[in-house]
Amino acid sequence: MQSHYDAQLKDTVRYLGKTLGQTIKAQLGNDWLEKIEKVRLDGRASFNGDTDCSKNLKETFKTMSDSELLVVARAFAQFLNLGNIAEQEYNAGLDVDASIDSLFSHLDKAELSALEVEKAVAKLDIDLVLTAHPTEVFRRTLIHKHKELAYCLKSIHQEQLSDSERGRLETRIADLISQAWHTEEIRSVRPTPVDEARWGFSVIENSLWDAVPDFLRDLDERLQKDYNVKLPIDAAPIHFSSWMGGDRDGNPFVTAKVTEEVLLLARRRAAKLLTIDLDRLQVELSMNDCNDELKAAVGEVYEPYRALLRPLVKRCADTRDGIYDFFNDRPYDSNEWIASNDELLEPLLMCYRSLCESGLEVTANGMLLDTIRRVKCFGVHLLRLDVRQDSQRHADVLSEVTRYLGLGDYAHWSEADKQAFLLRELSSKRPLFPRCWEPSADVQEVLDTCKVIASHSKHGFGIYTISMASEASDVMAVQLLLQEMGVDWPMPVAPLFETLDDLNNSPIVMRKLLSIDWYRGYIQGKQFVMIGYSDSAKDAGAIAAGWAQYESQEALVALAEEFDIKLTLFHGRGGTIGRGGLPAHAAIHSQPPGSLDGGFRVTEQGETIRYKFGMPLLAKRSLGIYTSAIIEAMLFPPPAPKDEWRELMKAMAAKGRDFYRGVVRQDPEFVPYFRVATPEQELGKLPLGSRPAKRKPTGGIESLRAIPWIFAWAQTRLVLPAWLGSMKAIEAVRQEGNHEKLQEMRENWPFFQSRLSMLDMVFQKADPRISAEYDDRLVPDELKHFGEGLRAELKEAIKLQLDINGQADIMEADPQGKESMNIRAQYLEPLHFLQIELLTRLRQLDEDEHDATLDKAMMVAISGIAIGMRNTG
Repeated sequence: MQSHYDAQLKDTVRYLGKTLGQTIKAQLGNDWLEKIEKVRLDGRASFNGDTDCSKNLKETFKTMSDSELLVVARAFAQFLNLGNIAEQEYNAGLDVDASIDSLFSHLDKAELSALEVEKAVAKLDIDLVLTAHPTEVFRRTLIHKHKELAYCLKSIHQEQLSDSERGRLETRIADLISQAWHTEEIRSVRPTPVDEARWGFSVIENSLWDAVPDFLRDLDERLQKDYNVKLPIDAAPIHFSSWMGGDRDGNPFVTAKVTEEVLLLARRRAAKLLTIDLDRLQVELSMNDCNDELKAAVGEVYEPYRALLRPLVKRCADTRDGIYDFFNDRPYDSNEWIASNDELLEPLLMCYRSLCESGLEVTANGMLLDTIRRVKCFGVHLLRLDVRQDSQRHADVLSEVTRYLGLGDYAHWSEADKQAFLLRELSSKRPLFPRCWEPSADVQEVLDTCKVIASHSKHGFGIYTISMASEASDVMAVQLLLQEMGVDWPMPVAPLFETLDDLNNSPIVMRKLLSIDWYRGYIQGKQFVMIGYSDSAKDAGAIAAGWAQYESQEALVALAEEFDIKLTLFHGRGGTIGRGGLPAHAAIHSQPPGSLDGGFRVTEQGETIRYKFGMPLLAKRSLGIYTSAIIEAMLFPPPAPKDEWRELMKAMAAKGRDFYRGVVRQDPEFVPYFRVATPEQELGKLPLGSRPAKRKPTGGIESLRAIPWIFAWAQTRLVLPAWLGSMKAIEAVRQEGNHEKLQEMRENWPFFQSRLSMLDMVFQKADPRISAEYDDRLVPDELKHFGEGLRAELKEAIKLQLDINGQADIMEADPQGKESMNIRAQYLEPLHFLQIELLTRLRQLDEDEHDATLDKAMMVAISGIAIGMRNTG
């Protein structure tokens, strides 16, 4: 069966490429089609090592005009787009239940009791946090066309199609490819935070709204069939939160006003979807038989279920329309809006009980059950909005008010004095902020955000995350500001430990917090802590960051047990390896024992949302992977590392950190090389996400965000941050006589296995040959040796990786994944050479000179390479 799908995928890629060729021919003529086909063939041969074809590409691009380069860039970006869509459709066509089948196979072999399985399922708490991607390369209008195209591909692969049906589908496919070709792929302006939030809502509406109840139904059926365990009808093992419209850390465009708008737009989208569901239900539930409970609620009426549901349909419609009126300055009555999930759940559950008691259980477990589960998962708020802000912004508020009150400057106080002040104010019955005080604009914005939280339902919010948290006072400061602005419920406040030092100090900070009686009362036995993957890796390299994250989690789990609290670790992973990205199953199984007991919370970046959840079948597969991995990890936790493994890992982390920092921080040639060898400066012009690429507009490399930092290196295929120092550190420890211990770790410790697996994927994406081409044209002679040194280390790292894993080739264990990357690499080859030509021309312009065609071609090339790499940052 697998070989059938592999052949089908390749056939689909060829078919889509041919159709795109016909589109290009229709617009530009046969000469252009032949020109692009020649570039494609040279690109494939160049990738396979033909140096003459590499020279052909370079010469071809040198002789092309700027506008011709733009056409070629667009063509190959589109080829890669279509290849990704074909692969998405192919993945969606695979057995969506494979992960669940694997889970139940393991459960059966372990001979677990029904009670053990039931307890594990009852503990499931998966919170997927949707985040905007600051380097998201797709326009929303193209995402819609690609979704439609994937649907057509799914349909055309059905075995029983008439000739006329196939013809209509082929016409529609050609139409969609033509639409995409004639659509501007690059935004002319950056999306706003509200635009990003709307994109997230669309993913829920178009995919997850159906995928979640479908997945829960499948899981329930397997549990009942294999273990006679029934999933509760209102179970919500999976739910969704969002940072889109709430993450203001370093993003001046996310204001209190924006957050409020996003909250209301989410409620409006939820009301729209619930109106449709409830209206369908009241149409279907036309029967008269009901129990006494329902009869008492609606009286002696004809069609009692409809009598109960019609008012709910009206209230959801009133909510949908009322929020629309609010945004358009029309009269509205918010008292008519649905305000809580219980307003829907109670009548829906009443209908469910009545149907079951009336012998209509098959009807109860149909559309009604799906609606109940949607309400539990998404509810009237659609998802829960997190708020994130930098710790310094909270400290600035307190500094300003303490100076105004003549108490001194909060910023200059010791940590002990800060904590004492905060505790006094948290326990005080008088307000802290004077009525006549006029705060600065930045301070007022922080206070306005807290006011927005106070003015909306707690059910519409997730948690408040504090970036760059390093002390207990950073957490308490937020709790004081929330209290002062009228938040009368204990909003969870999560410190984000993201640098190497902060991760190492996290147990100390949390012990201080949990030792405060007032604080333990506030959290009511539940604590969130966010673990940062991006900035720690940027700070110290992948291997040091990975070990610091592991040790931090271990210590925090032990601390939670000591203080008898439920700890939820919030993983701030990105899609790329350099930002903690791993296949979900491997990532979960590499966690320390006990780290999933309090639930699993993880960020899903914009691009990975599309690849994992962009279509209902893909979403079902992804939900199955998460669920099966977490149940397995709870029932069969990974082993705690032996002391000797820890010592080796500690030594490798220290060496890896020193090797990494020795290059990135301490070598004076690194920054000049980075600036010229990558398109980092050109990247800043790309109107991608709403957030600026740098935390400080005037800052240097240290202020560059982790995402564009990764993005820039991925463009040149050196993917430096994901591997620099890692294999060098492992080899240094191995040379000290630890070969057998390292092999034991590789075979028996999921954490170490995951490190090596990550590097395997990295090395498949890396290409020293392409990196050398960038250096050849862009790097001055006096810096060329620097790139040569990095590539020499990369080649040595690959060699060491193969030796340690006992492999003849990279990604030997995943031939399908390797083939997927190689197919895209053939189309990437011309884009890299084209981008080098564009960078050369752009850098020959005067500093204040701009060329619109060159700029646009550069943006398309950047986007195309990002698409082909299947991740950006």
